[in-house]
Amino acid sequence: MNTLLDKTFKKKLTLEDNIFYHNEANKESKEIEKFYNISPFPNYSQDNSKRDTLLRGEKNLFFKNLKNFIGYNKKVIEVGSGTCQLSMYLALETNNEVFAMDTTINSLKIARDFKSKNKINNVHLIKANIFDEIFFDEVFDIVCCSGVLHHTYNPKKGFDIICNNLKKGGYIIIGLYNKIGRFRTFVRQKLYKIFGKKIIKILDPHLRKIPKNSKERELAWIRDQYIHPRESSHTFDEVLKWFKDKNIKFINSTPSCEIDYEKNNFFEERTAANYFQRIFQQISMIFSPLGGEGGLFLFIGRKKK
Repeated sequence: MNTLLDKTFKKKLTLEDNIFYHNEANKESKEIEKFYNISPFPNYSQDNSKRDTLLRGEKNLFFKNLKNFIGYNKKVIEVGSGTCQLSMYLALETNNEVFAMDTTINSLKIARDFKSKNKINNVHLIKANIFDEIFFDEVFDIVCCSGVLHHTYNPKKGFDIICNNLKKGGYIIIGLYNKIGRFRTFVRQKLYKIFGKKIIKILDPHLRKIPKNSKERELAWIRDQYIHPRESSHTFDEVLKWFKDKNIKFINSTPSCEIDYEKNNFFEERTAANYFQRIFQQISMIFSPLGGEGGLFLFIGRKKK
C-alpha cells in the first residue's frame, strides 16, 4: 500500500481487483447491499466515456460549481458513491485524489470497469460502510455525502463520523430528504402501494424524463424512491443543529435558507436566515422541481479551525 493510502486508512483493507474491501460487514451493510445489488443506483450506460462524464457533469450547475471550487491538489471523498459518477467527474482532468466509498459491490464493479476502461488512476474504490470508521480523523479536504445518510439506521451518528474525517477548514456537503419538501413523494409512495408503478409513471416527473427503452434506469429510480427498506427525512433546523454540534460553520444550502436569493455560487457564504424563512423555503420545495423529484436538499458547511 502506498504512502497516500497508509495515511488515509486506519483499518486494514484488502485490495482485490482494484477495489478495497473492509471485510467486517455489519447487518445493515448487508441489507443495503442486497437492495442495491439488484439495481445499482444511479444507473448509467456502460458505453459512457470520459467525455460523456465530463459533459454530463458540466451540465449540472452544482457539480460544475463543486469541481471549480475544489480546484487541484485536494483529497476528496464521496461517501455512498453508488456507481461513482460524481467521483469520476471530480477526478477527471485534475490531480485530486478522490475516494469513492459504497457498500454495494455491484455498483463499485460498474465504477471499476469504467475506471479501468478510461484509465482513471486518481479514483480509489472502497467497499465499506460509514459506521465501519475505516479512515483516520482529519484526512479529507472535501467530504460529499448526498442521498445517503437518510438510508442509514442513525443519520446523526453517520454525520458525526464523516465530520471527524474532515480536515479543519475543509468543506462538507450533505444531501438529505426534506421532511416538508418530500411531501409529493410521500403521497406517491402511498399511491404506489395501492396502484403499482403505472400511476407513478404518470405522476413522477423524473420517471417521465427517462426514455422508454431505459428499463434499468427506470427500475433503479422506482426502487430507490418507492420501496427502499430504510428511509428518514430531515429539516433545515435539524441539520443546523448537527452543524453546531460538530463545529461546522454553515456556508450555503440548496434551496437557500434565504428568500429571494439568486444563487450564482453555491459556495458563497450566506446566512441561515431565520426560522420563518427556513420554514417558508421548505414549504416552497413542495411546488418546485426539487419537491417533484424527491425533495432532496443540500447543506454546505466548513469545519472551523
